[in-house]
Amino acid sequence: MPQFTGIHHVAVTVSDLAASAAFYERVLGFPPAGGIDDEHLHRRLFTLPDGVNLGLTEHDPTTGERFSPFRPGLDHLGLAVADRAELEAWAAHLDTLGVPHSGPVDADYGTALSFTDPDGTALEFFAPAG
Repeated sequence: MPQFTGIHHVAVTVSDLAASAAFYERVLGFPPAGGIDDEHLHRRLFTLPDGVNLGLTEHDPTTGERFSPFRPGLDHLGLAVADRAELEAWAAHLDTLGVPHSGPVDADYGTALSFTDPDGTALEFFAPAG
């Protein structure tokens, strides 16, 4: 069986790359590490602390549809945080930015803080239980 070493990147389609890149930069606290621009595809790449890359991609043309977690495909993108205290710090950060969120939601396997990007893509900060 061939082997893979982990997740290198996740690419999310956006309708307005400039607006989305600005949103993610404000939320994450750091700028994109790079990008590409060609005739039909524009991308900004954020390198997350664990080395996984988050690509924001604007296709030309786009459909203009908003994200729905109820269609087959991506349900949400979960970003790991160390613990509940860190999750609460993220909630305060989102409040400062005026980004609506769910507040911490507990499950038996951890706690989630859910919010959306400008296209409605579901995002989550997640702290594992225990």
